[in-house]
Amino acid sequence: MEELTLAKFEEASEKVKEVILDTKLVYSDYFSKSTGNKVYLKPENMQFTGAYKVRGAYYKMSTLSEEERKKGIITASAGNHAQGVAYAAKCYGVKATIVMPTTTPLIKVNRTKGYGAEVVLYGDVYDEACEKAYELAAEHGYTFIHPFNDFGVATGQGTIAMEIIKELPLVDYILVPIGGGGLATGVSTLAKLLNPKIKVIGVEPEGANCLQESLKAGKVVTLKGVNTIADGTAVKTPGDKLFPYLKENLDDVITVPDADLVVSFLDMVENHKMVVENSGLLSVAALKYLDCKNKKIVCILSGGNMDVITMSSVVSQGLILRDRIFTVSVLLPDKPGELMKVSGIIAKENGNVIKLEHNQFVSINRSAAVELRITLEAFGTDHKNQIISELEKNGYKPKLVRTNI
Repeated sequence: MEELTLAKFEEASEKVKEVILDTKLVYSDYFSKSTGNKVYLKPENMQFTGAYKVRGAYYKMSTLSEEERKKGIITASAGNHAQGVAYAAKCYGVKATIVMPTTTPLIKVNRTKGYGAEVVLYGDVYDEACEKAYELAAEHGYTFIHPFNDFGVATGQGTIAMEIIKELPLVDYILVPIGGGGLATGVSTLAKLLNPKIKVIGVEPEGANCLQESLKAGKVVTLKGVNTIADGTAVKTPGDKLFPYLKENLDDVITVPDADLVVSFLDMVENHKMVVENSGLLSVAALKYLDCKNKKIVCILSGGNMDVITMSSVVSQGLILRDRIFTVSVLLPDKPGELMKVSGIIAKENGNVIKLEHNQFVSINRSAAVELRITLEAFGTDHKNQIISELEKNGYKPKLVRTNI
């Protein structure tokens, strides 16, 4: 385990300054109050390419020989590494081919093309795209740059830890998202080299916990499949070259459900006015699972490349999960004035009606009962319960039903 050395991290830290933006730590009053800790955000979503990946890609490119670059570069990526490699290749004036899963958000595909790279869409997940990239590399003689299972790439990613510790020397915890493990390897290894007391916690989505399962097994294992909205970390197999470092330097691995990512997106937009993609929110979503108080914690926001359709869906689901939008069903007689009575109760409680659905065929005797489904906007759980309580007091029997907006 001598590949990742302090000297190489120092070299990479100087090299990446040529292309990265200075992402100063952002103190989060909101997350600090909600957790009882001092929480800082490392906003790598604000990098020029929208993610930290440009660090590893550019440093790796700088270590290649002229002959390796002239062959052309190829890689596989779910999106952020693609943009990092494409941008680095543009800087060095070399050809880049990127294989991306067919499920990759359009914004990531278009931005990768925008840096001059040729994009090949193949497979449903990263692992399938990677197999295709290896095939093309062998066929055309391209130089392959792995998105995470590469010591040069991991070294470049680890430069984030150098910046964190310089700015916050007494940091207690660093939370880092995990896909294949490149970022976590670089950050955890350098953090331990600089200060072994720092706890580095890796965070995976529940539906793509390849490192957690590998650590349990004591060896690299491949998941049968992945299922998560965090497309940037939807990886079935962690890097085998990196696994010894991850095993040695990570203090723990936490998994979070997709629902936590949804509400974290809402929290980030409302409290910090920042767009962070689902994978980049893993570190923030993990805060509530940490058993500590009064600690200095840094959450790495690894990326912000999110298409507007996904963003719209996540916002809607976040509002539903936070009880800011909900739907109730009430039965009422089919006669004039009943709808006005119900809307009057809701208006009195400051509920905002978004949608009404009136179903006259819920009962054989429609004069006895018709169904009214009301989708409402509320301030949160307490306000929702208050509205439901008032409907009950007025003789209605509201039932919560699945909200579709």
